Amino acid sequence: MTDRQPVRVRLRHRPISPLREHLREAFWLAPLLACLGAVLLAGVADRLDVELVDEAFRVDGNAADLVSFAAAAKSVVATVSSAMLTFIGVVFSISLVSLQMAASQFSPRVLRLYVRSRLTKATFSACLATFVFTLLVQLGYEDTTDPAKVTTVPVVSTLVAVLLVLLSLGLFVLYVQATLRLLRVPYVIDRVTNESLDIIGHYRRQAPETGTAPADRAHTITLLHEGRSGVLRDVNYARLVRLARRHDTVLHLVPTIGDFLTPGTPTVRVLGGVPPRPRRIASALNTGVDRTMHQDLGFGFRQLVDIAIRALSPAVNDPTTAVQSVDRIHQLLAALVGEPFDELVCRDRGGTIRVVQPVPTWQGVIDLAFTEIRICGAGHPQLTRRLAAALDDLLRIAPEDRRPVLLVQRDLLALAVADHVPDPQNRAFALTPDHQGIGTAVNRANVA
Repeated sequence: MTDRQPVRVRLRHRPISPLREHLREAFWLAPLLACLGAVLLAGVADRLDVELVDEAFRVDGNAADLVSFAAAAKSVVATVSSAMLTFIGVVFSISLVSLQMAASQFSPRVLRLYVRSRLTKATFSACLATFVFTLLVQLGYEDTTDPAKVTTVPVVSTLVAVLLVLLSLGLFVLYVQATLRLLRVPYVIDRVTNESLDIIGHYRRQAPETGTAPADRAHTITLLHEGRSGVLRDVNYARLVRLARRHDTVLHLVPTIGDFLTPGTPTVRVLGGVPPRPRRIASALNTGVDRTMHQDLGFGFRQLVDIAIRALSPAVNDPTTAVQSVDRIHQLLAALVGEPFDELVCRDRGGTIRVVQPVPTWQGVIDLAFTEIRICGAGHPQLTRRLAAALDDLLRIAPEDRRPVLLVQRDLLALAVADHVPDPQNRAFALTPDHQGIGTAVNRANVA
């Protein structure tokens, strides 16, 4: 039995670039663009205000009505400017509290959900843009009250400032609602699962190809990592393909996504051609302090397992949360049970294989999904019953060559329960499959 079947995956000539994911991880980009937009908007609004005063003089011969409006407008804009800065502090404080609660209740790995949240960035950016806009509008105020000397009255600027305030308040309401949802573990687990399913779906959407990775050529050279130390977050496949084509070689990546690289760690095996400089290879390998979900399917399982084992710790003792994590692990494994596991092959424009990336095996995924949870939760019948149900479902739908690994997990679960539950009746109860952990008994004997 072997589970290493060729993956017929074709990364097109324009594979997913890590740049988009790197920008999503950065919190500074959206506020910066919002501030630049506020500066441009203030300039446009000021120009419209000048033209409005010119039109008033041309039609009425004076701008008395506009001047009378200016006093009230200045008061509104000044109030908005001072209040918005305090409002930004409130938004930022709520974010910090959310991060602290998420780290203590779930897992430090899930903090990335809050940093990557588009709604959080949009709310903070809108509030910051409103503050910058109103500040610039105040700088354009004129001290004179003589209609004959008035050149601009902030009519358009005031209306835009009010609209920005309404936008900020609307986003703030949505932000509070989204933050409260993310403080509940089912929504966090659901977000992690959906991101993992997106990764699975990405590879499914690639066009299939025939053939496998080429055999070793006449000589092979292993290059060592010369970049900074850190976790391999993602790989720029397009850059590696161009590099391999330029040197007429094939690059077999040694580490998998999520491995920790240090200077001297083997990174690629170069087959034939002229070996590129290690620095060129390192520039295509993005390393950082933590993992991301961009190309790392295992990181989704890692987060779900971390949430489960934290819930099973004596300090928390919340097996229901662990069962909810197992529900989603079961869902991901059911989506992967029929997928091939082997190397990921990338070709150049001419169809020549240039980059080969190893991926986790089926057994590796199963061990990651079940081992720690089984060890930590063997004494919780709610969890063991849910694990038994998940394994039985996977055994029913798995291809023949995937079943032995699942059967081993079923036997290990029985041994773990036997070590923690000496009474035969309680042991039988703990190993009875139940999709709710301990739920309403249902006769599933007639279910296919």
